[in-house]
Amino acid sequence: MTIDTVLDRIPRPTAPGAEMEAIRRFHRDGTWVGTIQPGGMGPGTPLQIARGRATHHWIQDGRWVVGDYEQDQLLEDGTFVLKWELHWVCGWDPMAGEYKATIADNYGRASILRGVVDGDRMVFESIGDAPPMLRLIWETTPGNTILWRNEASVDGVTWALIEDYEITPVA
Repeated sequence: MTIDTVLDRIPRPTAPGAEMEAIRRFHRDGTWVGTIQPGGMGPGTPLQIARGRATHHWIQDGRWVVGDYEQDQLLEDGTFVLKWELHWVCGWDPMAGEYKATIADNYGRASILRGVVDGDRMVFESIGDAPPMLRLIWETTPGNTILWRNEASVDGVTWALIEDYEITPVA
């Protein structure tokens, strides 16, 4: 057996394809100001104002995008409540034939989500049925902003808005 024959048997990393290019427009650095709905952070929690920012970078020759998100959450009168942080890794899983993402936040929550791109929308939902389930929605607009929503469900059928933002891309 020659060395070329041996090397030909070793699987090689996948090359990023059109699927990764399709999600690039949803993963732009940006800032936002928006609202967290009353009850959105748990029963009885008040409406909050969120001021956030996102940064992204591509790893493994463009096979995955990594996003770091953080936002300051304030009461309506401007009182600081907390800083929320989330780490996102997203890409195309060729073995499953679908988009997958992982999230980990400073509440200690870690989840795997599956996603789809449909035109100007990208939607990711929690995998599994342990509540609360999350649904994250990005929608690109002709004005170069991204509309983003975070929804939760306890049954996977009825979804409630937690928060929504208009993300303004930054250079």
